[in-house]
Parts: sequence; structure tokens; C-alpha cells
Amino acid sequence: MEISPFTLETGYVGVGEVQFFYYFVESQRDPLHDPLLLYLTGGPGTSAFFPFLNQIGPLSINFDNSTLEKVSLELNPNSWAKTANVIFVDLPVGTRLSYATTYEASRSSDSLSAQQSYKILIKWLEEHPRFINNPLYVTNWYFIYGPTRTDCHFRDIQRWCGGGGGGDGGNERGDIQPLSIKGCVIFSPLTDKFSDFNSRFEFAHRVTLISDDIYESAKESYRGNYVDNDPENVLCSNSLQRVDECTSRINSGNILDPYFDKEDPDPNCREAAGIYLDYYGNDKEVQKALNVREGTIEKFEKTNDEIHYAFRKADTEHYSYDIFSSIAY
Repeated sequence: MEISPFTLETGYVGVGEVQFFYYFVESQRDPLHDPLLLYLTGGPGTSAFFPFLNQIGPLSINFDNSTLEKVSLELNPNSWAKTANVIFVDLPVGTRLSYATTYEASRSSDSLSAQQSYKILIKWLEEHPRFINNPLYVTNWYFIYGPTRTDCHFRDIQRWCGGGGGGDGGNERGDIQPLSIKGCVIFSPLTDKFSDFNSRFEFAHRVTLISDDIYESAKESYRGNYVDNDPENVLCSNSLQRVDECTSRINSGNILDPYFDKEDPDPNCREAAGIYLDYYGNDKEVQKALNVREGTIEKFEKTNDEIHYAFRKADTEHYSYDIFSSIAY
């Protein structure tokens, strides 16, 4: 029997009427002194199962040996857990495998998620006090509220450590020393919904996805605002159509990746990972091994599209995109 080189713990942290699911991996080097990372996925709505098994976790999908009938895993030689303790959290509520016990608690937002992430961390540390002195980083992948969360953590953690907390995750005794919060690690972020989407046009020109003449024409008709263009402006609409024609089969997540067609029988690694994870996450034996509470989710999905943000997407029944920009943080 092969012995796993890493220590994994899974479970739930209760915040009010929401149960947030987490995966915790101890550092393989020096867990009591290495950094502690609170790793939060983006979208919102992308499960922590994705980075855990496809990006920075201790395991990776072996695509050469995997099928929908049997997903094969292998050790990840580049895992962050080699030198850091990592808490992966399914946040916000509705991100599998987290769940709410009431309808009201199933509704969330960017700002509420930032607040809840702080409470999750504090309650987790109360159950794992040996990590309180570790250097702390809030780590965010692919969404807008990473800096907001870090700012929330920094202010609230100092208050919590100084006493007067109480409630969910409050240090009522005030006898715990301040946590060593060092900052945030943010990658592939959305920082400002106007400037970020606006900059894609400039980027497309710089990497020659659109020609000089299309760029100059669009630049003149858009007048620097490529996001909120006027549909009545014929020149603008014509320019936009030409840009769309040039970029319609470009993978916007990574332009060097092949364009993904849902009918493609041979998807690229990024898309294949989602397909495999949806299958693997619905396996009852896998859920049992992860200590998922039976009956808490109807169907595992790598990404909950109901709360996942898309350009110009309005608030949904269960989620409000109430942070437009995180630059101020």
C-alpha cells in the first residue's frame, strides 16, 4: 500500500446558516512555520476541487490515463503544499460542496463573501490553534474581491485578536496574539469591471489578434470606451462586428489554448479537467472519502453557472455582484 506524502483534512466550517466545505493540506516541509494560505477560488462559483486537483493542490489529474469511467490521479510535483499550508474553501454558498440550511442563507454577494471568508478563517483557526503564529496570506484566483477580502481580514483580525469579538468566530477572551497577516496573493484577477474588460481590446491589438486598420477604426469610433458602446452608433457597431469576427474563435481564458467547442470529442486540458471533475465529484465513493455530508448536494458541478459572473451579467436570484471595482482596496 502506497503511503501518501501529504496530510489532508476535509470538513465544514459553519457560519450562521451556511456550512462551508474546505480541504486543508499541511505543508510537506515545516507545517508549524511555513505560511498559511487561505485559498479562495473565483468565478464566483468555482469549486475548490478544481485548484485542489488541477492547479496547486497535492494531486493532479493524469489525463493520459483518465476516462469518464475512471479518473486517474497522480502526485503534483509543483504543489504549493510542498512549502505552505493551504486551506481550500468552497465559497460563496452554492459553490459545491458548501450549502445553506435555509433559503435566505442561500443568497449571497461579493461583499458578503468577503465578510464570510474572514469568519471562516477565524473559526477554522479556533479549531486549529497550532497555526495561529504562521505567516498568513489571503490567496484569490480569478475574481474581483481578493483585495476586498484581504482588507476585511486585516481589519477584522486585528479587532478579533484584541478582544471584543464575540458572535461567529469572535475571540471573547481577547487572549490570542495578533495573527501574522502578510498580504494577499492574487492571480488572473478581475480588478475593475470597466478597465479590465476595456483593456481586452487594446490587448487584442498588441498581440495581433486584430489588424492595425481595424484597431484604428474601432479606436476612433469607440472613443476609448469599448465596453459601453452605443448600439445606435453605426460606425461603432461595424467596428465591433469586425473585432468579434477576428476573435470569435479565440480562447478568452488563455489565447494560447485551443478554442473549446462543446461538441469537440477531444477537449483541451482545461476543459477536460472540468469534465472529469464533474464526473469524479459526483462519485458517491469519492464524496464518502471526502466526508461530504450525505444529501447536502443534489449534483456536483465544478462551476455553479447560476452564480458565475459573465460580462454585463445582472444579479441573479441567489447572488449579487455588488463590487464593481477592488482598486480602492
